[in-house]
Amino acid sequence: MRLPNLLATKNGRLMAFFLLYVTEGIPLGFAATAVATRLRRLDVGPAEIGAFVGSFYLPWAFKWAFGPVIDVFSSDRFGRRRGWILVTQVMMALTLLSTVLLDLPQQLGLFTIILLVHNTFGAMQDVAIDALACSTLHENERGLANGMMFAGATIGAMVGGSGVLFLSGVTGFQPTFFFVAACIFAVTVFVVLPMKEAAGPARAVVVGSKLAQAGREMRTFAVDSFRSFLGSTGAFSGLLFSLLPAGAMCLGLALQSNLAVELGMDDDQVALLNLWSSILNAGFCVLGGFLSDRWGRRRTLFVYLALMSVPVFYLMTELSKYGWVMPVPTGGENRPQVPPALLMAFWIATLAYSVFQGLMYGTRSAIMMDVTNPAVAATQFTAYMALMNLSISYSATWQGIAIEAWGYPTTMLVDGFLGLACLLVIPWLKPAAASDTRYADALGPRRARRIALGLGLACLAWAPYSYWSASFGAAKPIMGTLFTVVFIASALFLLASRAVLAEAGGWPARLGVWMAPLLLLLYARYYLEAIAKWLPTSVSAPAFVAGAQNLVLAVAVLAGVTLLVLRSRPWQAMQVGPARPV
Repeated sequence: MRLPNLLATKNGRLMAFFLLYVTEGIPLGFAATAVATRLRRLDVGPAEIGAFVGSFYLPWAFKWAFGPVIDVFSSDRFGRRRGWILVTQVMMALTLLSTVLLDLPQQLGLFTIILLVHNTFGAMQDVAIDALACSTLHENERGLANGMMFAGATIGAMVGGSGVLFLSGVTGFQPTFFFVAACIFAVTVFVVLPMKEAAGPARAVVVGSKLAQAGREMRTFAVDSFRSFLGSTGAFSGLLFSLLPAGAMCLGLALQSNLAVELGMDDDQVALLNLWSSILNAGFCVLGGFLSDRWGRRRTLFVYLALMSVPVFYLMTELSKYGWVMPVPTGGENRPQVPPALLMAFWIATLAYSVFQGLMYGTRSAIMMDVTNPAVAATQFTAYMALMNLSISYSATWQGIAIEAWGYPTTMLVDGFLGLACLLVIPWLKPAAASDTRYADALGPRRARRIALGLGLACLAWAPYSYWSASFGAAKPIMGTLFTVVFIASALFLLASRAVLAEAGGWPARLGVWMAPLLLLLYARYYLEAIAKWLPTSVSAPAFVAGAQNLVLAVAVLAGVTLLVLRSRPWQAMQVGPARPV
């Protein structure tokens, strides 16, 4: 029987993109819920689980980099977007299957690396799906389609989380890897293969190699995005809003899975909780978007984000009340009894959080579309989404560290108040005036200088921090995560500065191109002692570590100085049209 081309009809398109987003949600739910639960049951610490979940989200923070590659290296025969979706889904399934024989938790490091590669293909798939949606969906279908896509991702997370946990009670945990891979293969066979993507516009003549063409498109992306980010108050505020946690986040990350195991819930109970959470989340995602259309996005989003802290503070109070503060080993002989009232409070907090988070999701995406320049919507909106994924990654990481250092209640207190910080930005998330087709005001250069100043000072702050780092005690890993975010942001700013300023940037812009990859490599500072063990015995490990730490300090200071000098460059070059005095 011949399978239908779902892209040929409205209902088919809605179903196609719903199912494609299901395949995006399955691996995320599998890692954040099923695998995190399994690891905690194996007595893996919250810090390691937090790092695992954080690394899983990391490729999504850089998915913007895949856009030019997907645009240039594409096949008209298989479909410019469809071909990439086919390849990435097959690779997602194969990388997942390659982990079946790994022994957890002994091989957690290798397991994390393979799933990082797996999720890199997932992020590439997301870019290709979004590009296909932009070119395929009719204008009057996009609102409903986006709602169904978010719902599909939630359902996928439910399948990968609660579905896998239910199944593991019957088959054991390892065979569930085949189930997740089979779900991805099923969508590939029954949805993607029968698709017939419409031919795209005629391609421009490629001058030189396709790799060089991809590089030119990356430069164009950097210039357009940089101008759009800083061109208006709303867009600039959206940059900060995207980097901040979207409300309290701990009950949507590994902290919830950790607590579920410690409070004595078996896999079926965790799966049931995840099932109801996902259903509530998907339903209220649609409702939240509907209400924001009627009552205003900024007003409703303010309420939704504020409400996300309520269940966090409630559960924090209950945990303190019953003395459940520090992580409890799952295999301990003298484990404390779990009060039934505490378990009930955990259910109430988790389900309430799912309602408020669902209300927030659709509205947050809509408000980011409001401040996006339509002329560069694909690049700017994708970048906002990537930054939001970065905030998820660093939140999961610091929370895992904080749980072991401070305990659950204090971590939840900090998370609840950090989640409220984004409320201060919402009043500035104003779309540009309809008459302003340039989406660029006179304040763009000033904003660029302020970012250069802030990042430069943050990089220079590494020098005193590295000297007094021991005095930070248990908070030291959290400070390290903060500096990692600073180094990544500085690297991206330096690359964009070179693209925007060109020769007007002078030597600081040229040096910045070389500094950017070095800043990204500073993440290796966490593994210096492990690297030292691989060196020949003739090399002193302490001397190597000390030398590498001095190199890290030199890179951070040089990057800080470069950013401060860039502040004085002629940033009027970033404006669209004639530059105006500032």
